[in-house]
Amino acid sequence: MRSGSKRSRKPGEFVGRPSELGALLADLRKAKALSLREVEEAADKAVSNAYLSQLENGKIRKPSPNVLYSLAEVYGVPYDALMEKAGYLLPAENGSGRRNRLAAFAIDDLTAEEEEELLKYLAFLRSRSSS
Repeated sequence: MRSGSKRSRKPGEFVGRPSELGALLADLRKAKALSLREVEEAADKAVSNAYLSQLENGKIRKPSPNVLYSLAEVYGVPYDALMEKAGYLLPAENGSGRRNRLAAFAIDDLTAEEEEELLKYLAFLRSRSSS
């Protein structure tokens, strides 16, 4: 084991964590108050509800870029942000990648974790108002 050296990434190697991607996709869907079937319809059947369920539960570890593109369109989030979360793109190192934010919040100093928590809270609020 090498100490102090950074491990270089091999081409095609997964750099994101699929459980995070799945949880994020579930949060985005719930924030939009959409069912799995409604996402399938909104994506013109480019993503089946069964496939999306497996993505959200981490059973599918690396969706194709075209699936991520369809989901980005449905959820109204930047495609490159989903590509980064899926491990296809490396995260912005200097924090200047604010264009990659998944939510357009007025607060400029939110961390990625805070943004995800706000999305979860929004999904919770919307679920309460729909019942």
